[in-house]
Amino acid sequence: MLAKLKEEVTKWEAADSATEVIPALHYIAVTAQGSPGRDGKYRLRMPFHQIDSVLSMSKEIDALTFIDIQVGLSTLQQEVPLLEKYLMRPDVHFGIDPEFSMKTGARPGTVIGTFNADDINYVTGYLADLVKKYNLPPKILIVHRFTQGMMTGYKQIKTRPEVQVVIDMDGWGLQARKINTYRQYVYKEPVQYAGFKIFYKNDFREKGSRTMTPEEVLKLKPQPIYIQYQ
Repeated sequence: MLAKLKEEVTKWEAADSATEVIPALHYIAVTAQGSPGRDGKYRLRMPFHQIDSVLSMSKEIDALTFIDIQVGLSTLQQEVPLLEKYLMRPDVHFGIDPEFSMKTGARPGTVIGTFNADDINYVTGYLADLVKKYNLPPKILIVHRFTQGMMTGYKQIKTRPEVQVVIDMDGWGLQARKINTYRQYVYKEPVQYAGFKIFYKNDFREKGSRTMTPEEVLKLKPQPIYIQYQ
């Protein structure tokens, strides 16, 4: 995996020599589940030793680490503070996935979930407090999105100097659809920064589809600054 990451970094350096390319590993520390579990929250918290192993891998290649969560029927308020010992590190950043935030009580995977501005403002406020408390560089917050309903009230999302918010277009499939989704939910509803996800498998699931090249992604407006491979 690390060799593949280095290969992608090299491609991006060749495509845009004017911008520093910083590698990162993105780990889902809380995963949505199809079964309720003992507390009925439809989510599974990964053990800390697994997070530690990802941090060790990141250290090998001088990379950042993003810790991501899928809350299921839990809440951000219940899950985020449990990860403070990692989020207080200067090399660790954060991500939240509205797809698996099941405010209606539905089982994850049956419908697409949602976060609103209050949810995102809670996280940016929490991260901003950590930055000030521990004298950290700004935190990056990734918010995944590929539908209108996944993120609501974007005009009410507060930007803070301590946190850099990236709306990450993580839809898969044909290039034209991915580009249109990016235009609809990143270009038309900007928050601060833009991201784009590339799928090694899912981007090939439909006839005629393939992964987009760095050169193609760089033509998007606004130009994404965060690129995730899955």
